[in-house]
Amino acid sequence: MANIKYRVTVVTVTYGDRWHLLNKIIEKLSGFPQINQIIIVNNASSYNVTNKVAALNNQRLTVLDFTENLGSAGGYKAGIACADKNPDTDFIWLLDDDNLPNDGALDILFENWNELNGANDKTALFCLRLDRPLDVKFAKGEDPYRYYLIPDNFLGFTFLRMGYYKWLKIKDYFADRTYKKRVKVPYASYGGFFFHKALISQIGYPDERLYLYVDDAEYTYRVTETGGIIWLVPNATIADIDITHGYAAKKKLFSSVILDHWSFRTYYQIRNGVYFYKKASVKRPLIYNINKFIFMLKLKILSMITAKQQQYAKFVRAVNNGLEGNLGKVNNDFF
Repeated sequence: MANIKYRVTVVTVTYGDRWHLLNKIIEKLSGFPQINQIIIVNNASSYNVTNKVAALNNQRLTVLDFTENLGSAGGYKAGIACADKNPDTDFIWLLDDDNLPNDGALDILFENWNELNGANDKTALFCLRLDRPLDVKFAKGEDPYRYYLIPDNFLGFTFLRMGYYKWLKIKDYFADRTYKKRVKVPYASYGGFFFHKALISQIGYPDERLYLYVDDAEYTYRVTETGGIIWLVPNATIADIDITHGYAAKKKLFSSVILDHWSFRTYYQIRNGVYFYKKASVKRPLIYNINKFIFMLKLKILSMITAKQQQYAKFVRAVNNGLEGNLGKVNNDFF
């Protein structure tokens, strides 16, 4: 039975030509009685989002129109700020414009919220993203810190754990993992993140200087960083209905995802990843610098073998900007 004593505002960010996805999400969310407002942040879409939404004649829909793409960070910041100002908002549920929640998702989230009975400003929940292999592993009890916030890592690499990871992979073959009721995670993505409005007093808004990629990790990690807890709730699931994004990179001799697929997306992933992990996971600067040296040396040698020195130079610039905290949206010259 729907728990309508709580009023939920959904925030979603859209861009490009994605009405065929957004429309399905709106239709789905309109069936949840707990949702009293759906804020759609239009990040300079190629069509008139306001007109499309107005044609639906749904009083719960609010469109924030921007003629410039603010990125995920700026978009969610604007949407969360709008939800925060609404006196009829108790909870905020962040969803990407292609995130389709299962029918009972909100009831399950509220059931867990009530069971936890945590402080409104110290608790957050996160839906299981079925297309995210790591989330599925965490939901089945695997330790998130095996992958997240590895001490002194550089872009996920650390020479101290190479043998340890091989041992863990062997153990995985014999592991019997079943879905847990809920598990703690150090941070999460925007899509599926659910929290009481009071949490904003602790974590504020997304850092728009990050623009794109890793901004969700940096934002949600503030919950953990300030002494709160994020709970992944496996029974509240989300399916990503956009099957066109991403690519399947085949491993070949001398291949590199960074060098072979360099783009504006890679730049923000590298820069923001270096910035976030340096801030959140470096405990021993010497070990961190050794990891950085090994990682960058391997990539430099690879760039010479594959004649991708230009891409490597752009990679170095992204790393340096991350280390120095030179953030913000950048010009095409960087790509």
